[in-house]
Amino acid sequence: MHKFKLIKLNNGLKVLTVPSKEALSFQAMVLVNTGSDFESKENNGISHFLEHMCFKGTKKRPSNFAITKELDSVGGSYNAFTSFEYTGYYAKVAKQNKDIALDVVSDIFLNSQFPSQEIKKEKGVIIEEINMYKDEPRRYVWDHWRRLLYGNQPIGRSILGPKENIINFQKKDFIKYKESQYRAESTIVVISGNFSEKEIIKKVKKYFHNIKSGQGIAKEKVKEKQNKPQVFIENRKTDQTHLALGVRGINFFDKGRYALKMLDTILDGGMSGMLFQAIRDKLGVAYYVSSLMVTHSSHGFWVVRAGIDNKRLEEVIRVILKEWGKLKTKKIGNKELKKAKNYINGKVALGLENIHNLAEGFAFDELLRKEIETPEQYLKKIKEITISDIQKVAQDLLKPEFLNLALIGPHKNKEKLEKLLYI
Repeated sequence: MHKFKLIKLNNGLKVLTVPSKEALSFQAMVLVNTGSDFESKENNGISHFLEHMCFKGTKKRPSNFAITKELDSVGGSYNAFTSFEYTGYYAKVAKQNKDIALDVVSDIFLNSQFPSQEIKKEKGVIIEEINMYKDEPRRYVWDHWRRLLYGNQPIGRSILGPKENIINFQKKDFIKYKESQYRAESTIVVISGNFSEKEIIKKVKKYFHNIKSGQGIAKEKVKEKQNKPQVFIENRKTDQTHLALGVRGINFFDKGRYALKMLDTILDGGMSGMLFQAIRDKLGVAYYVSSLMVTHSSHGFWVVRAGIDNKRLEEVIRVILKEWGKLKTKKIGNKELKKAKNYINGKVALGLENIHNLAEGFAFDELLRKEIETPEQYLKKIKEITISDIQKVAQDLLKPEFLNLALIGPHKNKEKLEKLLYI
């Protein structure tokens, strides 16, 4: 059993410690339960922009250079990230430099000043990030996918936000949003690697003593509504078609997620999986093809992504739907069941070699589900999954009315593609 400890400080802040005496490194991470899901149409993009701005200076470290120089001077690895439901900041250093990591991460999280001149400069950086993202159809197709499923809801919008919002954001907007969302009860401090637990808790209390109490404003509830297949096409001159073809899925509170994970593994369990064999090995129409099971707190989806020969789009769609049809109508055999379970066991074992990855998994569980599931508990649930469980989740999800297709490529005939979407 992997050791971890979760405590709640008097101010409401949670602290998760995941120690390893064998580790040569130490990581301090702060996760806050806010992201683009918590934004309105008018401030869409502010979570991500604020994350950028936290590296632009504090009272103690008045510039980006002052912040980064301190971590670079000890060979640290550091960054931040924004997702739909969380924003995170971290620094990983050699174990003897733990004070530096904890000091810097807490400082940028709590004490960022948002200088107006830096906001102005960073607008250009983020606009170029948006341009870069749009120039990569393999990535940008996901924006179309989410808009297709969720429309004008927060989850249907881009994490980066539209350019007009980026241009209009002012210092007061960052201050208002940070004061609203960066609250103790919405935040978890994650400490992993080589450290003394007693000592590190004292330091966390010291560095985070001035975090604002309370909880951030909750996000808008996701509305799921679909009664027929949907298609979105961005007609663009590309050398290959990038597609996302899938169905609405389940959230991470749903007990069916273990069976869906098994189903996803059977479809896409490495190069011997059904998907790779059918699309790449037999047809030779794609370099990348994979399936993805996504679970959020309020929704989820299961989707196949691929970059394929423009001329063979319809053929590929038919093959993907045929493979899904097999999973829906035919029960898998005991050999396939055993192979999928062994595959998941192996992947979990490989992931456990990194103590910081393990800690992050625990932290996301606690932040979003309010319950930590250990690898042992997870694998026990996987072990219990039966052939009937797998077929049931396939039949529940693989319905024509749940199908969605988003693509970028030189295509125009939306109606023709809609007619293909049947399982």
